[in-house]
Amino acid sequence: MTTNDDTTRTDTARTEAYAPEPPARLPWAQLAPEVYKAMIRLDSAAKQGLDHKLYELVKIRASQINHCAFCIDMHTKDALAAGESVERIIQLSAWEESRHFYTEKELAALELTEAVTVLTDGFVPDEVYANAAKHLDEAELAQLVSAIAVINAWNRFGVTFRMAPGHYEPGQYK
Repeated sequence: MTTNDDTTRTDTARTEAYAPEPPARLPWAQLAPEVYKAMIRLDSAAKQGLDHKLYELVKIRASQINHCAFCIDMHTKDALAAGESVERIIQLSAWEESRHFYTEKELAALELTEAVTVLTDGFVPDEVYANAAKHLDEAELAQLVSAIAVINAWNRFGVTFRMAPGHYEPGQYK
C-alpha cells in the first residue's frame, strides 16, 4: 500500500523509505522548444504504418538497451494501454530466450532494433537486415528503422538530462 508521500511504502511488516528522486538536470524541452516540437513531429511520422504494439515493443527494447528509465516507463505504460500483455513486456529484455512469446515479424524487428541501437558493435549485419526485410515490406521496414532511430534520439535526451520515470500517464504526449 502506498501512502500519500510517494517516497514511502507501507506493508504489513514495516515502513521503508525509497531513495529520493533526483531532479532532472534541466528542462530541455522548454529550453529548446523547436527541437522538442521537431522531435514530436518526427516521432509521429516514424510510427505511420507500423502496428502500434510492435512500435511500443521496439521503443521499450531500445530504451532498455540505452538504460533510459523515463522512456521505459512511458512506452511500457503506452504498450499496456494499447493491450500489450504484461508477460510479453516482462520477457522483452530476454526476448532471445523467450522467442515463443513473439511472432517471427516481432523477432525480426527486435533483432533489427538491437543492431541499429548498438552500432558500436559495427554495421547492421546483412543477415539481420535480410531477416527484417523478409518479414516487413519495404515501406514498413523504412518506417521501422525510422522509429528505431527516433527512440534512440529520445533516449539520448532522457538519459543525458536524467528525466525521472514514474510520472507519465498513458497517452500523455499524444
